[in-house]
Amino acid sequence: MSLLKSASIVSVMTLASRITGLIRELLIAAAFGASATTDAFNVAFRIPNLLRRLFAEGAFSQAFVPILAESRTRQGDDATRDLVNAVGTVLFGALLVVCVVGSVGAPVLVWLMASGLKDSGGFDQAVVMTRWMFPYIGFMSLVALSAGILNTWSRFAVPAVTPVLLNLSMIGAAALLAPFFRTRGIEPVYALAVGVMVGGLLQLGVQVPALMKIGMAPRIGLTWSRFKAAWHHPGVGRILRQMAPAVLGVSVAQVSLLVNTQIASHLGAGAVSWLTYADRLMEFPTAMLGVALGVVLLPQLSRAQASGDTDKFSGLLDWGLRLVMLLALPSAVALLVFSKPLVAVLYHYGRFSPTDVQQTVLALSCYGVGLMGLIGVKVLAPGFYATQDIRTPVRIGITVLVITQGFNAVFVPWLGHAGLALSIGLGSLVNAGWLLIGLRKAGRYQPAPGWALFAVRVAVATALLGGGLWLASTHLDWVALRSQPLVRIGAMAGCLVAAAVVYFGALAASGLNLRQAIRR
Repeated sequence: MSLLKSASIVSVMTLASRITGLIRELLIAAAFGASATTDAFNVAFRIPNLLRRLFAEGAFSQAFVPILAESRTRQGDDATRDLVNAVGTVLFGALLVVCVVGSVGAPVLVWLMASGLKDSGGFDQAVVMTRWMFPYIGFMSLVALSAGILNTWSRFAVPAVTPVLLNLSMIGAAALLAPFFRTRGIEPVYALAVGVMVGGLLQLGVQVPALMKIGMAPRIGLTWSRFKAAWHHPGVGRILRQMAPAVLGVSVAQVSLLVNTQIASHLGAGAVSWLTYADRLMEFPTAMLGVALGVVLLPQLSRAQASGDTDKFSGLLDWGLRLVMLLALPSAVALLVFSKPLVAVLYHYGRFSPTDVQQTVLALSCYGVGLMGLIGVKVLAPGFYATQDIRTPVRIGITVLVITQGFNAVFVPWLGHAGLALSIGLGSLVNAGWLLIGLRKAGRYQPAPGWALFAVRVAVATALLGGGLWLASTHLDWVALRSQPLVRIGAMAGCLVAAAVVYFGALAASGLNLRQAIRR
């Protein structure tokens, strides 16, 4: 399967996940607005998500996928199956302990994440929902194990589509269960916590048939003797040794998120929610492009590294970076100049007020500053992970964390919650630039010819796109059009379609062969 086709499959599935995710956020925004209650849910949901990104999709995947690809390339499927069984057994045992400890220690975790909820309200609600949702990390860690296996076997569709199930579950909870809870005198926002748990179970369940089809469903040992045998498997030891620096590396981003959530919780009711709503819109381009490329590139880079093909390794990175320039730059400009129409059309309903629109717009615009960096990191970091060099991104990440908090000290007193978003964006640009320099110095990446002309063409086309979207954003009162939702939706869709036509038309007029540019 070609890289473009693989990335396209992941992008299409991710698009479905992000569309259903936006519907989910629209329902939550309309039903609950931005308040202490929604802050409580967002904080409670971030705790298992933080641990999931830290240990499951983060450090675990970074250590597991390269070793799994190496095992399959050098030792064959039978030895790889033994490795999968051993890793699954150890992971399952560790997750049982983590889920129990996390549920018991929920008050401490909420205080560490957002102590400001004690002042603005919602602390007790956040504790309850954290306890309800904590087992979600168990489901999603096993999903990460399954996704690593399926992606290594080039089965990208199932792992990419599973987030849709979480969104559908939460949509059902917001639309059906929340009103039911309200009539029974139960806090309606608790319905969202139920939706998260059901969604996690569904995501795990859909992986099993796909794993069985390729003969790689993990056989998890439930006895102490099986656990001990799995623990002493040499592959498990290698993964754990690789995870140690990977945990530190991934924890840099999560510590930054923890600090930002803590700061936001002290900026008044709604601040955490405004950042969350803006972040959901940022997930569209970061997931469709950055995550898709990262998912596809890591196993391919790992195979190129295992076979010693340095030209292929560099070529893969070059292909990914060209797609980042081609698609992420116009997306970043669109978020900067067209954020108000996007927020108004998608969120401005029900209890979501004009003030909520304005505050979310500020956060989204500031996030947009760093979109190129956020997506670029997804392409560049696998260049280190595939060579099992996790220490270099860790050292870079720790420094970037310090720099980001310096940005916070400058921008938060000036811009409030939007300053947090701007600091993350600027920090991601520093991170991506540093990773790129590291790959060049290590000789792992050599840019292919034609970059200068390619960049000029993309920059000119992006300027035309940005100018058109800025005019559309400033010459219509998008908030006042709330009373005419269909007109507002149609206007936004028309503007985005016109912008895409202008952008790709300008690229074609400049002589860029788009088909050749995106294929490898």
